Amino acid sequence: MDARLSRTLLVAALLAASLGASYPTPNFLIETRDPGRAAVYGQTAERLRRELAIAWVGEEMPRWADRCRITVEVGERLGAGGATTFLFDRGEVFGWRMTIQGSHARIIDSVLPHEITHMVLASYFRCPLPRWADEGAATSAEHPSERLRHRKMLVEFLQDNRGIPFNHMFAMKEYPRDIMPLYAQGFSLAEYLIQAGGRRRFLAFLSDGLENDRWAAAINRHYGHASLATLQNSWLNWVARGFPPIDASRALAADPHTPPPAAVASQSRPRPNLIYRGGGGAQPAADFVSLSSQSPPASNPPANATAMDQGSGGWRASGTTPEPLAAEPAGVLPESAPQRAHLSHPMPPERPRQIILQWERP
Repeated sequence: MDARLSRTLLVAALLAASLGASYPTPNFLIETRDPGRAAVYGQTAERLRRELAIAWVGEEMPRWADRCRITVEVGERLGAGGATTFLFDRGEVFGWRMTIQGSHARIIDSVLPHEITHMVLASYFRCPLPRWADEGAATSAEHPSERLRHRKMLVEFLQDNRGIPFNHMFAMKEYPRDIMPLYAQGFSLAEYLIQAGGRRRFLAFLSDGLENDRWAAAINRHYGHASLATLQNSWLNWVARGFPPIDASRALAADPHTPPPAAVASQSRPRPNLIYRGGGGAQPAADFVSLSSQSPPASNPPANATAMDQGSGGWRASGTTPEPLAAEPAGVLPESAPQRAHLSHPMPPERPRQIILQWERP
């Protein structure tokens, strides 16, 4: 009897080891085939959730009602990537689900920071953000080598006339067919605006734009550019000069009506769960100017690329019922709750029921 019980326990232990391990934290449930690293990923996710919330909003996020299940596939030859899905419904964001893969180092320093930034912004705004801003902000949390790769790709895209005019990019609600230029360009513009005014101002700018889709007015109020066309030209000039560090005090001096960073927190915010409306109010932006005649940017990232601004923001309360979004493949998720999917890096198609949008690494 004892021998049979011992064999049964041994088989159960071997089966559990082959299936991997689960590691719960207050806000995450890690699932991976590498039991020795499950706790590392869980503790890293909690740390990033706390640090990124403070960096963007100025305070930690409240604990989620349900844990986010994170499936981790680790392999040195796996391309770094991931997808996070969640729901917006009646002023709430929930249904967190994340699938990530890559080398152990890249998961820690790029994939998790990217995906958790999406979650921080979703928890703050309680509504979908423009794709360029959401992906741009998330990419800014990645390792310097990944940010440098996006800068290099951006120059190549602009030289090949694959840049996206700002009036089109600001109106995008979903990913375009040619997706990598959106990632590279969105990151670069987010980096440009964050360096010019900090993360708090960037959030206030997004809040204004989401309120009525008047992005040109929002960019004028917070950054002093008369239109999306002038913003585009100013940004292109910055790219052509090799992404030099921006002096925020000089960058905002052109418009005396632009509030200083410390004053942004006191401005009124729109309702917490605004959902996209039809018909953007963006002013036409100039066609892209090719950078083919310009010198390539410097290979070194800006000295202050990793600086994070802190301050007293505040998490938004739940509120009114959101307008429905176009249906997306959501599996067993409620039809009434719009689902969003975010991807941190190009990655080979895998687990199609979990990863809604897929593409190959270039």
